[in-house]
Order: sequence, then structure tokens, then C-alpha cells
Amino acid sequence: MAQRLIVIGGDAAGMSTASQARRRRGRDDLEIVAFERGHFTSYSACGIPYWISGLVSDPEQLISRSPETFRTEFDIDVRMRHEVTAIDLDRREVVAQDLEHGGEVRERFDELMYAAGALPTKPPWADTDAAGVFGMQTLDDGAALRDWLVRKPEPRRAVVIGGGYIGVEMAEALIERGLSVTLVEQAEQPMSTVDGDMAELVAEAMRGLGIKIRSGLPVTGLEQRDGRVSAVVTAEGPIPTDVVVLGLGVRPNTALAKAAGFPLGPTGGIRVDRRMRVPELSGVWAAGDCVETLHRVSGMPVHVPLGTHANKQGRVAGINIGGGYATFTGVIGTAVTKVCDLEVGRTGLRERDATAAGFDFVSVVAESTTRAGYYPGTQPMTVKLIAERPSGRLLGAQIVGWSEAAKRIDTLAVALWNGMTVDDMTQLDLGYAPPYSPVWDPVLIAARKAVDALAAVDR
Repeated sequence: MAQRLIVIGGDAAGMSTASQARRRRGRDDLEIVAFERGHFTSYSACGIPYWISGLVSDPEQLISRSPETFRTEFDIDVRMRHEVTAIDLDRREVVAQDLEHGGEVRERFDELMYAAGALPTKPPWADTDAAGVFGMQTLDDGAALRDWLVRKPEPRRAVVIGGGYIGVEMAEALIERGLSVTLVEQAEQPMSTVDGDMAELVAEAMRGLGIKIRSGLPVTGLEQRDGRVSAVVTAEGPIPTDVVVLGLGVRPNTALAKAAGFPLGPTGGIRVDRRMRVPELSGVWAAGDCVETLHRVSGMPVHVPLGTHANKQGRVAGINIGGGYATFTGVIGTAVTKVCDLEVGRTGLRERDATAAGFDFVSVVAESTTRAGYYPGTQPMTVKLIAERPSGRLLGAQIVGWSEAAKRIDTLAVALWNGMTVDDMTQLDLGYAPPYSPVWDPVLIAARKAVDALAAVDR
């Protein structure tokens, strides 16, 4: 009799697990059933802002593999619009509700993958029945917003609440659609994923795009008129709007797992080992935005919900379920985004992270250019490095600059991953030609500046 793998969640982590397990074990050896409460599988949530803006014309372009592809090419029984409502570890079964046709199904499992993702952070004031208020977590969320934007009367004003990646990208997307956009952020600046000095460069670019920024301003409520949102209420008064997008971050979707007895860590995510197994629960795995993982620099558990991690974790779990051996060894928080043509990259620890982790460090900021200064089209670039004292080990890096700036963060991520010092980095043999870099690459300039800063402090 074939074993059965049940997968909860049909996006990156869940379907990567299912695909890898199938590649290693045939139908006669392993039956795979995947439950997904939405309408789509294996899609790029990161691409939603570009669909909203119109840069991507068709949501199908954001879908890597459809449910039918998984059914026909991978022999995976994908149950769309099915929400798992209970996990019984003693009976080794899950209970799911059919959201389209009603009714309940129960399915046994030998192996269970929990990949339920994350949920948008939603404060009490956002719990409203007013139309025109949108989270932005799934492709279904994007479809709902797109539909709202073309209704009559068409929205003219938008308020984006929250200045993280999604908030900043959605603010730009709505500007591109011709709306007047205000971004409201409780912190002093948007883009808190980088340090304040770097975030200010992002804020300047956003203002240049026409986005109004109201920072240091908590939201206390929403007003509505005729069943539609009409204003965002703040301590400084209401901000009139026709549509609200919530970009307040996410939290691990673990209520079902917690009820079933899964162990949760200090971040609220599910604890897993390096093979993505849930400790002390035989045959139970978890991956993606619902789990916490190890930060390789701070050594602390973190919740970093990124599609890159979810796909890797799912692949690791699938290899192990399929009879192989693989591990996921942690994260360093590398991420990139853009505002108009301004690119932002970060990896490792920010200054406040390094302080919280107990490091003694120096930080330096180096100004450079994307290409040789005389080459047409060169643009400014700012690189920030954080290095441990006295060892000089790289702890974190941030880049803000124009075209071709952000992907340089990958060089710094590799250096960070491998424990290099800033002195080591000054010797890196990086490619040079005037169309691509100054003769001293911005990464090397920043590394030299960090070496000098360490020497000055230690004199």
C-alpha cells in the first residue's frame, strides 16, 4: 500500500515539497494530496504590485505551475478551494472544508507538510466591513484590488498603510495607475528594513515620484460612507481616500498548527530542524512563511518571510520525504526592491540588529557610482557596511542607488555567508569595465573604508 503525503498550502513551500517528493518516489510508492484554500498554486506574490501597476498584463504570467499541471505532469491530487480546518495527529488525518461546494472531507496521512504561509498583520481598527480595504498577501488579494480599481466610480485617492516592501511597492504601483497616493507609516521613515540614513534616501525617491509620506503617524481607525471606505483616521486628523491598502507586515499562519500541538518558537513561527522536520512529531514537516529559522549571523531564531526561503525549504523537505538527505542551514535576510528606478538591497544585520545581538561594531557609508564616472548614464550609489570589532567580520550591508545598484548586494551576501572580514573583501577580484563599474567597485570602496574605520577605532 502506497504511503500518503498530505500538503497543506499550495504555494511555494508546499508545492516545492510535493514536486521534489514526487520526483523521487512514484505513484505506487507515494500518493500526494495537496489542499489550497485559494484559486491559484505556485504563484509569485512578489509580482502582485507589478500586475496592479500594469507592468505585468496578465496574472497567468505570475503563475509558475497551475493545478492542472501538478495533476497531469506530477500526479499530485491538488484540491483547490479546500481549507484544512483541523489536524488530528493521533488519527493521522486532516479535516478540510470544500469552500466552493460545501461539505467536509477527511484524509489520512503518513507524512504531513504544513506550509500554510503567513497572514497579514491586521490591527483591530482594520476589522471593518467597509468596501475598498485590501490586504496584499495572495494573488486572490491582488485580483480583488484590480477589480476595485476599475469599478465605477473609479478610485482617485489611495492610502497605503505601512512602509515595508509591500507598502512601498504598492504605493508606486498605485501612482503608476494614476491615483493620488499617501503612505502612512508609524515609524519615523518608511523602509525600516534598512537603517534610517539609508531609508531617508528611499523616502526622497518616493516623494520625487509624487507619493505623500506621513511618517511617525499611527492609524487609529477607518471612516466609511455608503458602505465604502472614505478616510483613514490618524492622530493628526482624517486622510480622505477611496481605497486603502494594508502593508503592515505579516505573521506566521500557525493557529491550526498550534491547535494540533506543533511547537512554536519565540517568533511565533513553527520550530523545525535543519531537515524541516517538526521536532518530536513523527512524519510531520513544515516550511515557508509559517516557520522560524536560524539567522546565520546573529545566531538567533528569526521569521523572514521570503519566497526564496520558502522554495528552498520546500525543496529540502521534499528531498527528505523522497528518501534523500538535505538540510536548510539558515538565512541572512538578503532582499532587494525598488522605488521607481531607485534600487534598494540589504543583507545581514542592521545597526539595531547588531546592537540587539550584542556585537561591538563599526558602520561606514561609502558614496560611489554605478559605472565609471565618465561613462554615459552613470548614477550615484550608496553602500553601507557594518563590521564587527575587532575581528572585522562583515555583519551586514545595505545598498541604495540607481540602475544596476541593488544586485551588488549579492556579492556582499556571499561574503557574509562565508564569514569574510572587510579586509578579506578588499582583495576580491571583481569584474571591471567602464559600462559596469568604476575601476574600484563600490563594494571594494566600502570595504576599504570599513578597514580604515576599524583601524581608527582600535588605535
